[in-house]
Amino acid sequence: MLAAGPISTPWQLGPFNFGAFEAGPWAFGPWHMIGFIGLGTFSARFIIQWIASERRKQSVIPVSFWYLSIIGSLLLLAYALRRRDPVFILSYLFNSMIYLRNLHFIRRNKSEPAPAAE
Repeated sequence: MLAAGPISTPWQLGPFNFGAFEAGPWAFGPWHMIGFIGLGTFSARFIIQWIASERRKQSVIPVSFWYLSIIGSLLLLAYALRRRDPVFILSYLFNSMIYLRNLHFIRRNKSEPAPAAE
């Protein structure tokens, strides 16, 4: 008779055991929603960039791309911190600083007067 328990998988047979996949329903909670919303927001930036580029018939990065990057990155960082996953945390820890810097450049360039035509 077979006992109910962890399902043995090929990746558990080697020297590394990544944890057993427990039979039964997957746990899904509010932190998973935060992770999925972050992933969706972070992914949406590429769709926004694609649409903007198609409209102008050249490669452009709209300002909304950077805002979506910040929001998605922070949500995914919060999810990674909750999971205590060091690889995932390092993946999103410093991204927002780069996105904020790009927004700073955009604002600074808009506030500078245009050079006089010669």
